[in-house]
Amino acid sequence: MSTHNVWTHKGTFLLAAVGSAVGLGNLWRFPYLTGENGGGAFILIYALTIFAVGIPILIAETMLGRASRRSPIMGMRFLTRTHKTSRAWESIGWLGGAAAFLILSFYSVIAGWAIHYTWQMLTGSLVGADAATIGAGFDALLASPGLLTLYHTLFIIASGLIVGLGIHRGIESGLRIMMPALFVILLVVLGYGIANGDFGAAASFLFTFNLADLSLEGWLQAMGQSFFTLSLGMGAIMAYGAYMSSEASLSRTAFAVAFVDTAVAMVAGLAIFSLVFGAGLDAGAGPGLMFVTLPLAFAEMPFGALIGGVFFILVLGAAISSSISLIEPVAAFLVERFDLTRPQAVFAMVVASWALGLLTVMSFNMWAEASPFHTLFGRSAFDFIELLTNIFMPLGGLLIALFAGWALTHSEVMKEMRTSETWFHVWRFLVRFVAPAAVAFVFLRTIPQVEGYLVPTVGALVIVGAFAAGRTFLAENSQQQ
Repeated sequence: MSTHNVWTHKGTFLLAAVGSAVGLGNLWRFPYLTGENGGGAFILIYALTIFAVGIPILIAETMLGRASRRSPIMGMRFLTRTHKTSRAWESIGWLGGAAAFLILSFYSVIAGWAIHYTWQMLTGSLVGADAATIGAGFDALLASPGLLTLYHTLFIIASGLIVGLGIHRGIESGLRIMMPALFVILLVVLGYGIANGDFGAAASFLFTFNLADLSLEGWLQAMGQSFFTLSLGMGAIMAYGAYMSSEASLSRTAFAVAFVDTAVAMVAGLAIFSLVFGAGLDAGAGPGLMFVTLPLAFAEMPFGALIGGVFFILVLGAAISSSISLIEPVAAFLVERFDLTRPQAVFAMVVASWALGLLTVMSFNMWAEASPFHTLFGRSAFDFIELLTNIFMPLGGLLIALFAGWALTHSEVMKEMRTSETWFHVWRFLVRFVAPAAVAFVFLRTIPQVEGYLVPTVGALVIVGAFAAGRTFLAENSQQQ
């Protein structure tokens, strides 16, 4: 086994997992969804789903990583052999690796936009600009494949350099500096929002408990956000779990990750919407909130250029902490399977993902109207790649829950969790029944986005696979007892 490193400090896994979880979604998607779906009601459903689905699967995925002490792909190969289960369970590792690879390709492109806006803010290019100017500037950025490729390249190189330096010198050292700095910057932006914006309106927008505004789609978005925000099912948590100290508590760490991740999203929401409402702008701007509405808010406020630049540095830092967790699962596999050096493995992963990212770059300009992907799948390359990740991640999370819940024995789980029998039984019930049902429900609701014949095929495969897995493990369990 080539991956035998352990984090230097027990708390580093917490930093790593939070770094993986805290990304672009926390800084605009979560606040926006909360405001549009009943405020406090959305947060309540989100919190319940975090507890019933997110935390149990987070514990399960970390446990699989720590039990195998290998990369997700090689780790699942090891666990299927030691547990004498079907080699089909190795698909958990492959799904995670594929999801990480695909996500990095477009995440790097979108995160690269923050480089553009950091520069624009710090140079004062947007001071006093009106909505039309900023909107036109954003459109011009998307229309330029050269600029998008440049930022995509710079971002993915920066992420690759950190991972290439290794577990301790690269990832661990980087996170120890980056994560505390990000929290400080977020608090600075919040303080600025309170001083110069409308904090009362932001708090009311986010925390007014209005159950009537929460539709079924809102419930599904709350459940989906709680799953995706913790980076579950893409190999990162399993890869980081492989380096986790045996003394660290799985349960306490999982609860801490969920709490910090949610707190960051809440603080970001308060900071962002204080600025948005203070400038009298529309909070329902969706994807344009960060790159059009916020720059406009900064443009109209005192010291806005400086604080805006600092904010986009925060966005970049959060994006890099997530992207390094996307590189690690595949890089660790290449090191173990092909005996590559870490720099070689990271180089191979980054170059391949960078090349795939060029499809996303072209989706915003040269292939905006028509492309081979439009012809084959009725959507752009970016939309198609994103759709694949929306299938791979929940499917991987579903299989992780089933494997950890049914294949791992009571003694094995207790050895890793070292917890009370009561919490063990609660966790096992949630991970065996509640989490798979909830993930499958959200997953099947996203499948109608897939055109035509794939709908019944994929849906049937998921349902049949889940029931077959459950029956198999029930049979194995009864034979063992």
